[in-house]
Amino acid sequence: MEKKTKKLLILLGILLVLSGILFGICFFNEKKAERQKAEKEAEKIYVTDLDEISEIRYDVGNGVFTFEKKEDIWIYMEDSDFPLKQSIPKQIADTFGSLEAERELKDADAPEDYGLDQPIYTVSLTTADGNTATVEFGDTAGDCYYVKIADREQIYTVTASVLQGLQYTLNELAQFDEYPDIGSGNLAKETITEKGKTTIYDSDEEEDVENIAAVAGGLGAVTLDEAADYSVSDENLSKYGLDEDMRITVKAVYTEGEEKLENELILYIGKENGSDKRYVMMNDSRIVYLVPATVCDNILNVPDEQTDAEKSSE
Repeated sequence: MEKKTKKLLILLGILLVLSGILFGICFFNEKKAERQKAEKEAEKIYVTDLDEISEIRYDVGNGVFTFEKKEDIWIYMEDSDFPLKQSIPKQIADTFGSLEAERELKDADAPEDYGLDQPIYTVSLTTADGNTATVEFGDTAGDCYYVKIADREQIYTVTASVLQGLQYTLNELAQFDEYPDIGSGNLAKETITEKGKTTIYDSDEEEDVENIAAVAGGLGAVTLDEAADYSVSDENLSKYGLDEDMRITVKAVYTEGEEKLENELILYIGKENGSDKRYVMMNDSRIVYLVPATVCDNILNVPDEQTDAEKSSE
């Protein structure tokens, strides 16, 4: 019995020693990795070092874009009511506030030798305390651009990929409304009001089974990914056929989640844009979307023969 106990204690001791060695190796490797990371970071060269950026202005060949931060909200200054996607100016501020260089040119020639006397692109950043730095882009050098800060002498190269984070269309800059998931399985009722006339399709009514399936197919096919106006004013609603006298109002009652809680979606459908799409607004949003006319026809349960007849008469 004593021999077995002694043997067990020896094995336990060996296990503890091995565990200690393993822990030591892991600790050593972790510290080594941290040291290597710190050394690698120390070797990096930065063109800018700015904190709390409050304004961004840039021109990279597709017009001037200006974003200003007001009370922690980024505003698109060309249209203060524009529904700006907040992640985009934040990403630009993070990238250009600490713009990493590929290298710094030692004993560089004159700026004009690198195309920096007449920059092709500029990105200006202003901090909360009023400091401004303008990054100027000159000629290309392989997969890089020559850059410098306006009114400074140092010339650097930065990877051309940094400009990809500035190549946004207005559609890509916009934070579109979230559209619900609607289908025949959760659509309870749809009410269509047009020029004082109301049509109701109710899933509880047997005679509306096919109608509910048809309009649910239209509601489920809506994608909000293209806008005609990002912040329409009341006086411009008639331009899209979306003023109260012209628009078609669609109210869809649908259920969500395991508890099947009822929600209501309101769509305002306007006139066609001349390219097989119709102007549509959602709930209390000020964005005017473009939705295929065929999808709108399904939402409104327009018979195919009626649609064809209308097209042939145009």
